[in-house]
Amino acid sequence: MTSVPGAGIHEAITLRFLAAPTDAGQSGSVSAGRVLEWIDKAGYAAAARWSGTYSVTAYVGNVRFSRPVEVGDLVEVTARVVRTGRSSMDIMVEAFSGPPSSGDLAAATHCLMVFVSVDGSGRSQPVASLRPNGEAARLLADWANQRAEVRRDVEEAMKSTVFSEAGTAPRITMRFLAAPTDVNWGGKVHGGIVMRWIDEAAHVLATSWTSDAHNVAIFTGGVRFYRPLRIGHLVEVEARLLHTGRTSMHIGVHVRSGDPATGELELTTYCRTVFVTIDADRKAVPVTPWVPVTDEDRALDAHAVELVEIRARHGN
Repeated sequence: MTSVPGAGIHEAITLRFLAAPTDAGQSGSVSAGRVLEWIDKAGYAAAARWSGTYSVTAYVGNVRFSRPVEVGDLVEVTARVVRTGRSSMDIMVEAFSGPPSSGDLAAATHCLMVFVSVDGSGRSQPVASLRPNGEAARLLADWANQRAEVRRDVEEAMKSTVFSEAGTAPRITMRFLAAPTDVNWGGKVHGGIVMRWIDEAAHVLATSWTSDAHNVAIFTGGVRFYRPLRIGHLVEVEARLLHTGRTSMHIGVHVRSGDPATGELELTTYCRTVFVTIDADRKAVPVTPWVPVTDEDRALDAHAVELVEIRARHGN
């Protein structure tokens, strides 16, 4: 049980602001990567409020983008702790947006995030236990428990995922240095920035495959943060096509980082995201099918299908 004054306060944290022109993606609406940044910031605020300490993003799951956020919209991102472990906090984050002139905000997305409280040496430390008070809080805790089961199944499926030169699937790799402007409150790269990089790499791959820039993310899930990414590190973001549906492109993204002096990179983050190409009416259009060629191609294609089936089994 933490003894930090003010820790364990069970209140929702709400960030409220206007979506700026600089938040727009290629489709004209706010990019999914920018929305993921906002989600991470709100989640961090709720985690810090609960724990009274610095906390790191460990996992982001099942982000479904139900409607676009438009430039100029009033945006509200609300985060609340719904379940705790020894040092972890499961946080429900919801994003709403709409015209500021009317104030009518509609749901844009929601997800569950997991943050871990850490000390000055980066070691996990205990947090106050959440005791659900009331039926609504108990339902949210039950939902978080169900999501934990999905998370375990997804992580087990991800263990066997291999990206190697044996694969022939379309892929792109972006390489750059993590800049000081990417820093978070703990001196590392902000988790939301990493998720924006993931979205950008996946968008480039989707655009390359479709020869159309009007691609949007409709789902991002299984975002697992394995280790912190430091300012000044060499960053490599590799996006690879895993599977195509009639209108969807399932893309796996690996983020690696390390000291540029050695060039030795370690896996920092992995996730899967799904993109579709949209027409002028924002309806998804068919994409060119990708046909696996090698054993690794077929394994990755089966992996993407397995992840869909896991979520279907859990009613997600």
